[in-house]
Amino acid sequence: MILGSISQAACYESFRLKQPFTIARGSVDAVDVVTVTLTADGAVGRGECRPYARYGETVDSVLAQINSFTVKLSNGGAREALCAELAASLTAGAARNAIDCALWDLAAKTAGQRVYELAGLPEPAPCFATYTLSLGAPEAMATEAAGVDKPILKLKLGAQDDSDVERVAAVRAAAPASRLIIDANEGWDLAKLRRYLPELHKLDVEMIEQPLPAGADGALADVQSPVLLCADESCHTADDVPKLADRYGMVNLKLDKAGGVTGGIALAAAALKADLRMMVGCMMASSLSMAPAQLFASHADYVDLDAPLLLAEDREPPIAFDGARMLPAPAALWG
Repeated sequence: MILGSISQAACYESFRLKQPFTIARGSVDAVDVVTVTLTADGAVGRGECRPYARYGETVDSVLAQINSFTVKLSNGGAREALCAELAASLTAGAARNAIDCALWDLAAKTAGQRVYELAGLPEPAPCFATYTLSLGAPEAMATEAAGVDKPILKLKLGAQDDSDVERVAAVRAAAPASRLIIDANEGWDLAKLRRYLPELHKLDVEMIEQPLPAGADGALADVQSPVLLCADESCHTADDVPKLADRYGMVNLKLDKAGGVTGGIALAAAALKADLRMMVGCMMASSLSMAPAQLFASHADYVDLDAPLLLAEDREPPIAFDGARMLPAPAALWG
């Protein structure tokens, strides 16, 4: 399918959170996103990204990257060719993600189909999503866990006070029926990981996400972990996957790192080839960011796309949740 001349617009938007959200690197009470809107042949496609300081991104730098690609869209063309040119022009990251997702959405709207059909992926179905507990005192995390009644809880850890096991124990006592996964956000060192692992295994923690800094995770090759380890900050694109297989049993696919749906498809294929399990995750953002990530839920052991539940306001229409079940995104939102 050939898309006609494409006009592009990009803008910054901010979404308030219900309460401050804290991880090992800091706390936020609102999330800043960049939205791309593409228009061609009377159809409109949208994509959203979250500029992330951990990777040197700001709203201004991402907008500049997006605007640098505007001229290349003006002549239109096949979606496949435009996505390939995008990958050749911009590094994988937030800007490429927003444009790539908008191109897929535009192509689907033009064709009168859904993106999963164009991509040859399974139709998204309702699935259980993790629910993330912000890093806090053990008592506070336990209180929140008891109040949400979710089957899969993801605990943000990586604190400097050496109390992370106490946090997990408090949550386990407050929510004994919930499955637990944890995310250290690069907040531990090797000695702390080795000390924590036996205790976390006793607490029936299923998975630990990015325990060590990305630049130091080569040490994991010598760790016999009783708990599944997942690469997040160490895994951006398909090119990263081969070097991770001796360190991790799982990779986290995030479209803001992979560079959109196109990059996500490549990363998922690379994980399968490397015999690595997969979770699909997100930066804190609106339902417009979660919708394209849902395409990969059927391939994932964990669907970590609960960000809309933490927002005080969201897109219209949003992705709906039926308790802990995340429902497929409506076409009016994306795809």
